[in-house]
Amino acid sequence: MCGPSGAGKSTYARRLESDGMVRLSFDVEMWRRGIATVPLPPDVRDEIEADLRARLLELVAAGRDVVLDFSFWSRRMRDDYRRLLAPTGVLPETIYLATDRETVLDRMRTRRGRHSDDYVLPEELAAHHFDHFEPPTADEGPLTVIR
Repeated sequence: MCGPSGAGKSTYARRLESDGMVRLSFDVEMWRRGIATVPLPPDVRDEIEADLRARLLELVAAGRDVVLDFSFWSRRMRDDYRRLLAPTGVLPETIYLATDRETVLDRMRTRRGRHSDDYVLPEELAAHHFDHFEPPTADEGPLTVIR
């Protein structure tokens, strides 16, 4: 999954999960650890990412289909995960939720922090994330764009 906070990634990823994929999510892992505020301190973020990367490789080795419910806001991050998966023979598909800025910010305004897919971001931070998001391009590999 790829898109800024509020784009609809978790909703789409949960649909894939109900179809049998394993969903890995930073937000779910943060919630499981009792973390209710964002952004994360870098050391905590790194620890969660290391755990999720290890889990991803275990699931792929077991032949499971996985949806990564992450923002993947930069090409660098997407390329990093492609390199991680390359030795496994998996060619990941990027599903990009191309949601417009106003819709994203409206959705973020309605968040209340009630569950793992409902983290609250200050509007300025949500706008900053949207404005600095690097949309994926077809030259990165298989890409599905959802508008």
